[in-house]
Amino acid sequence: MIDETLARIPSPIQQVNPCARVIAAVMLSFSAALSENFTLLWVYFILSLVLTAGASIGFAGAARRLKPLFWFVLMLWVVLPVTFEGEAFSRFGPLVLTQPGIELCAKITMKSITILLFFSSLVATMTIASLGNALHKLHVPDKAVFLLLMTYRYIAVIQCEYKRLLRAAHLRGFKSRTSLHSYKTYAYLAGMLFVRASCRAKRVHQAMVCRGFTGRFHTIDLFDSNGVSRVFLGGVSFVTLVLVLGELFWF
Repeated sequence: MIDETLARIPSPIQQVNPCARVIAAVMLSFSAALSENFTLLWVYFILSLVLTAGASIGFAGAARRLKPLFWFVLMLWVVLPVTFEGEAFSRFGPLVLTQPGIELCAKITMKSITILLFFSSLVATMTIASLGNALHKLHVPDKAVFLLLMTYRYIAVIQCEYKRLLRAAHLRGFKSRTSLHSYKTYAYLAGMLFVRASCRAKRVHQAMVCRGFTGRFHTIDLFDSNGVSRVFLGGVSFVTLVLVLGELFWF
């Protein structure tokens, strides 16, 4: 099973209803993604840091989650400033860094980090069962909820199956090289992995039907809409509304 590390960290965010956290994450992320003003983007970024601190993730945990994003952002900073048309900001020999390209990279960087921190602090701090329950209560289609839960649950199962197949190949003398034989072996491993995953899916479906599965999402997790959740969602809604109105009328 995939390790839900952040969900086991006690924090003030854990006191908020998962439905309220999902709604807040979506509202803040959409408003931040649509913002084009640097001042407001800094406000969103500071708000994401506040929520990250409230989730008790810590600097090391946040940096670990942002690490894959940094490679994507680095690629943008290498490509966009020299390929985006506009007024020249600086010249380095034949390379011309444009002002619009740098501004676009800065906006994408701030938005990406902010949105990832929003979802890390509000959504990644709940278990996958709580997330599925929240999505179900928010009237997300059941098929989408089941797909999310099953995908999350069986990623680890498929990974274990792949390691077992690869270990069997190594015991038979297989060594990974840049050769046609290695490519064929990996192709056979991928094909066998899909076959076994399909067989496992059929057995799981049969087991669920035998246990009375009728296509509805049932859970024993109950989350009350307490005062903390209402205050949190109301505060986030008010802040988001103010920022959106500021984007439209004041900046």
